[in-house]
Amino acid sequence: MLADVKLKVLEELIKNSSNEELIWMNGYLNGIVKNKLVQATVPISDAVSKKITIVYGTETGNSKKLATDFAAKAKQNHVHAKVVGMDQYRLTDLAKEEYLLAVISTHGEGEPPAAAKKFYDHIHNNGFKLEKLQYSVLALGDTSYPLFCKTGEEVDEQLNKLGGNRIAPLQKCDVEYDEEANSWINTVLKNITAKKTDEVVVVPAVATPAAKKGKQAYTGKILTKINLNDRGSNKETYHIEIEAAGLDYQCGDSIGIVPENDSQVVTDIIAVTNADGNKSVEFKKEKFTIYELLKRKINIFHLTERLIQQYATVTGHEIPHGRADLLDILKAYPVKNAAQFEEILVTLNGISPRLYTIASSPAAHEGEVHIVVVKDTFIADDKKRFGLCSDYLSQLKLNSNQQFFVQPNKRFRLPAENKDIIMVGPGTGIAAFRSFLAQRDATGATGRNWLFFGEQYFASDFLYQTEIQNWHETGVLTKINLAFSRNQKEKIYVQHKMKEHAAELYEWLNGGASFFVCGKKHPMSTDVEHALLQIIEQHGNKTLEEAKHFLHLMEEEGRYEKDVY
Repeated sequence: MLADVKLKVLEELIKNSSNEELIWMNGYLNGIVKNKLVQATVPISDAVSKKITIVYGTETGNSKKLATDFAAKAKQNHVHAKVVGMDQYRLTDLAKEEYLLAVISTHGEGEPPAAAKKFYDHIHNNGFKLEKLQYSVLALGDTSYPLFCKTGEEVDEQLNKLGGNRIAPLQKCDVEYDEEANSWINTVLKNITAKKTDEVVVVPAVATPAAKKGKQAYTGKILTKINLNDRGSNKETYHIEIEAAGLDYQCGDSIGIVPENDSQVVTDIIAVTNADGNKSVEFKKEKFTIYELLKRKINIFHLTERLIQQYATVTGHEIPHGRADLLDILKAYPVKNAAQFEEILVTLNGISPRLYTIASSPAAHEGEVHIVVVKDTFIADDKKRFGLCSDYLSQLKLNSNQQFFVQPNKRFRLPAENKDIIMVGPGTGIAAFRSFLAQRDATGATGRNWLFFGEQYFASDFLYQTEIQNWHETGVLTKINLAFSRNQKEKIYVQHKMKEHAAELYEWLNGGASFFVCGKKHPMSTDVEHALLQIIEQHGNKTLEEAKHFLHLMEEEGRYEKDVY
């Protein structure tokens, strides 16, 4: 109970405070009370003695966000936590660490993210010992890919080989990782803060999540395949519609498709190795004929350096480091016989699914899923080549069957129907925003919609031109700005159009609009973010650091979302 004088002061303060101020005071007092209660149960000496370093390696930013969240949770438990990216981590500090947590994703064909390569190589290529180290690894991945969480597995195994002791077992997470990640950090903190005496920090138990069901697989029928580019274009961009029963997806999700290898290349591989294409072999605990394995299961293009050197070990050839197609390797460095080829074959990687952002809307295209695919063309060894999956999809026949699965993306979702959105989607990045606009049109959403779209030429490359113009004419699309880079001498991109409308764009952002980017990661998304920071800095009268903080808050609120590749 307060003394009369203190009570009178408190009553006067409450009387003259606004609702917002009262809410703030309530939270402030709750924090003080909670902090004092925690301090009463956790001895200061324990808090001081427990220090952890959290390192992260990421491509998309998920590992960084988790590492930051874990650090905040550690501090709530009176454990001092330092967070640092693996690309910035001072490797000489590793031998001095007492507690190390690693949060790392797997990139490409089981490889570490570029930002984690230095750390990964350091622990694998040096013969030091880490006998004082206590560690744990959280591995992020996607079960759709054959080498699920491989980088995390390798980091965990190597730290153990160097003498480190696990605080908690390796935790592997699929794309929906919240429950597993929280359970992991709770276990880690409980084990770090536990003392030999009976007095320990109590961490609320998190129920072990139920085993995940496999991704829902669908078999659909190809309804439509149209080249969206007109004559004279440098590109082939296909709009593909697939009909399937029981479809369940949301705007912002993707579908995964596993492509098949070219039949002629498969036949050539069988011929050059003298293998029996009808012979049954075991691959990942399943039986396939050699032809089926090469056609539908095994990746035979652009083999990794690791696999090339593995091939060299089996065959006894000296092969230069680098990447190459299986057929080219077989021709240059032949196997001794079919049996040796089979030995190599079953150790190769499976074909990874390719993800395509959905371009349709559940409300507007019931029972169908649409995607936009640009045929990837490149030169290798002086020969014109095509991307495996884009080439495969470009040759699909109408009414043929196609298997796929839905890949949810909870971090790329439309806001409430009355909220404004700004969409930046050049090239095939338009896919997500065709989905968004179709959904908002079909549901009668009242929020304003602003689209920035870019391509090479207006006449031949304006994807979905008629639909976009119709949405603009009917008011679904409030504003549209177009950037056709090669229609004039000086190249103009979407970020230039953003700057032309900078004042209004900032006004939308400051008013609560969500900002979405979809398309190529490099250089597009980085150029767009740089332009966005400049706009916030200049028209918000902020310093660069303040602009970065503004953008960070937008990200925390779910108002700055990226779907980039």
